[in-house]
Amino acid sequence: MRLAILFLLWATTLAQSFAASADTVQVYSRAMNKNISNIVIRPKTAGQEALPVLYLLHGAYGNHLNWITRVPEIQQYAEQYQLIIVCPDGDTTSWYFDSPVDPAFRYETYLSRELVPWIDSAYHTIAAREGRAITGLSMGGHGAFYLAFRHPDIWGAAGSMSGGLDLRPFPDNWSLTQRLGPYPTHRNNWEDNSVINLLYRLNKEHPLALIFDCGADDFFLDVNRALKREMDYRNIPHTYIERPGGHNWDYWREAVRYQLLFFEGFFRS
Repeated sequence: MRLAILFLLWATTLAQSFAASADTVQVYSRAMNKNISNIVIRPKTAGQEALPVLYLLHGAYGNHLNWITRVPEIQQYAEQYQLIIVCPDGDTTSWYFDSPVDPAFRYETYLSRELVPWIDSAYHTIAAREGRAITGLSMGGHGAFYLAFRHPDIWGAAGSMSGGLDLRPFPDNWSLTQRLGPYPTHRNNWEDNSVINLLYRLNKEHPLALIFDCGADDFFLDVNRALKREMDYRNIPHTYIERPGGHNWDYWREAVRYQLLFFEGFFRS
């Protein structure tokens, strides 16, 4: 029994010694005139080679700490796959676009034009779309596809976990009215900023590796299925998964493991 306990303590210490390091960094946004917090997870055992970067977005009413506190094993994944994981703060309900009605919310500009160059200048990254992927949960799933579809020159792969991929069915939820204006009077804003209406932006010049999934009991299941149908109709290559589960951390803890395998394949290719 004592030997077993000693072995367990040794194994735990060894695992922790090879876990990636996590830092909180403040990045100034000129677009919003404020500092924004971000978690950056780096492998401790990284060599001299430049590393790929995965941008991992939180959901509504969350923050940059959500992923590392609710799924602390992402530190081990960063070590295992030899990549940098960046968890930006997207405010509680930014939806990761530049709000057409509130100039205080310019998170598309922040992530695509301010944060990515800052990360590439501060860390030894593969500073090209072939070395960047982006994914997220719920609001962050919408944000990841939204940003990648609009900026395929920046990201080469994108994912969504339980993403709100069509905003129009939810006009009274998650501060969307404050970001887009009321649906009856600002319908174009809702149309232009829903991921399902952005598929026309995908092109052969900058093809995206795409993966998205949703739980069978999730309230976003219908909009995920609708996006899959539209992708099938347009012959857009993608991986889509439905698994048992709802809109919760038990589901996302498993989902991120599958998506990391997908992104590992993309980075290796």
